[in-house]
Amino acid sequence: MKKKIVIALIVIVGGALLILPLLKSDPTQESGELAVFDFDQDNLAMHVGDKVDLKLRVEQPIKSMELIMDNTVLKTWNTPTGSVVFKLKGDQELMGGHRLTLRATDNDGNTNTDYLMLRVLSDIEPEQLIAKIEGSYPHLSSSYTQGLAFYQGRLFEGTGDPGRAGKTIVAEVDLASGKWKEGKFMGLGPTRFGEGITILNEKLYQLTWQSQVCYVYDANDLHGNIQELTYVGEGWGLCNDGESLIMSSGSERIVFRDPLSFTTTRTIDVYDNTGPISNLNELEYIDGLIYANVYQTSMVVVVDPETGKVLKTIDASELVKSTDGRGDVLNGIAFDSETNKTYMTGKYWSKMFRVKFEKK
Repeated sequence: MKKKIVIALIVIVGGALLILPLLKSDPTQESGELAVFDFDQDNLAMHVGDKVDLKLRVEQPIKSMELIMDNTVLKTWNTPTGSVVFKLKGDQELMGGHRLTLRATDNDGNTNTDYLMLRVLSDIEPEQLIAKIEGSYPHLSSSYTQGLAFYQGRLFEGTGDPGRAGKTIVAEVDLASGKWKEGKFMGLGPTRFGEGITILNEKLYQLTWQSQVCYVYDANDLHGNIQELTYVGEGWGLCNDGESLIMSSGSERIVFRDPLSFTTTRTIDVYDNTGPISNLNELEYIDGLIYANVYQTSMVVVVDPETGKVLKTIDASELVKSTDGRGDVLNGIAFDSETNKTYMTGKYWSKMFRVKFEKK
């Protein structure tokens, strides 16, 4: 009889040991999560002006919970329980990408975090335009165009150097012939890959791709740089609004920089109503708006410099077709404020075009 009782106890205890892990199979208990975003995806998208009920779920008794956007605490709750809702509004200044962090602290001081990526999209559907050819000019097909700019009616061009053969130059160009003006050009060594250019207060600024150096020249004398400014990251496109230098780096972000120190003064993220526009390349500032080539496409986006919203898109396919398949991608846009004319070209193109923009 005692033997049967002992066997029964062994079976009960053994069964309990098998059943206990099953009773603790709640994944939230195994992971130790205190609070989580009650959201099925890893990211959330909304438009400027939208309102979203951001659902949070408290999994275990906690002392406090914080909702953080980037490095800013949006709200703190003390001893929250169950489901919590935070009303999130897509304010204009939030347009762009952000990381939401939910940080919970239990009564013993232990913390855990959950993350959600947020994108606030533009509330504007861009107007669609096309670039129409008004005139055609010669362009050196040996020029890997990276920057194009007019200054006091004079045309300047900066090139890159894919072969790393020391072909990066910045030059004043004769529009009628497409050739560099004699004595008005400057080359860089093979370790420097030139990118965008712009001219402000008689100084010509030339970015480099990965060398993190911006060379500064006297726009009237391109025989040597007068200054070297440094930055972190890649340099792609460059323009100016008369006060600040405006720079792209191949992402959706545009950086405004002080022309003397090259320090960042502010940034904008470029978005349309569907998402970010990345690969922003050569830039031009025309009538208070930023025109940006989108690398490896025939599209130019027109951007509000205050908000980053894409107001217009320009289809430049007609220009690409007019090259008869010769050359590389579209890249290069310059506005002559003295004639109110706009010019566009591309890398290794044999032509430069005077264009106007019409509704599609």
